[in-house]
Amino acid sequence: MKSYLAAAVQMTSQPDLDKNLAMAEELIDLAVRRGAELVCLPENFSFLGKEEDKLTLGNDIDLKTEKFLKTMAQKYQITLLGGGFPVPTKDHKVYNTALLVDSDGRELARYKKVHLFDVDVPDGNTYRESNIVKAGKAYPPVYASEKFGKLGLSVCYDVRFPELYRYLSAKGAEVLFIPAAFTAYTGKDHWQVLLQARAIENTCYVIAPAQTGQHYKLRFTHGHAMIIDPWGVILADAGDQPGVAIAEIDPQRLKQIRQQMPSLQHRVFF
Repeated sequence: MKSYLAAAVQMTSQPDLDKNLAMAEELIDLAVRRGAELVCLPENFSFLGKEEDKLTLGNDIDLKTEKFLKTMAQKYQITLLGGGFPVPTKDHKVYNTALLVDSDGRELARYKKVHLFDVDVPDGNTYRESNIVKAGKAYPPVYASEKFGKLGLSVCYDVRFPELYRYLSAKGAEVLFIPAAFTAYTGKDHWQVLLQARAIENTCYVIAPAQTGQHYKLRFTHGHAMIIDPWGVILADAGDQPGVAIAEIDPQRLKQIRQQMPSLQHRVFF
């Protein structure tokens, strides 16, 4: 592969599907005008509302979101990641699903989030993702692209489970997608350091699109969509407002770092 520009999109999604998709298109357009060829949208980009609403509106969200991703990829001639949206199951739940599509609108990879966010956060908020979301059972895929390198998928809470990323790097991943809707309380202490750790320990680029701000009632997210290089250097940070973080993914930089720090070759335990 040659060097290319990637974009990590940052949104403040609401419980309004059509409004969110319109905002996502504006930010995709912005990223493309700045030269991005690989564009990544955050978790819950098409709908961020109450968990029970994901179930009630699941079919509509699923159909419109997948159509949107394929249409945008074709319209802008990009490879596009939808970082997480609800796909209904047969047992009245949904999978939190990330979908990667190419510039022909063809599905390249799909991942059903395996780690569900069931946490009592110290700020008083309680999250029970498993009430509505069904955990995926399969390891996340690594998609090998001649143009963009080997791309490993994950979603949000996965970032706290380093064994998942060890698996991706063992499968050859060079770029790790970590789309998220990270809570504001945990994000201020953990988001950046976790992303840098996953990049450093696996000597991979990390592309981490994010949600930011207030979405409904007491749901606040941290923001700071980032792109990080395999040495842990933050190449781009979107701050705390909607926008895009754009940076170069350089295969020579990746090769250089892996030669200087060949830790993946020194693993003892698998």
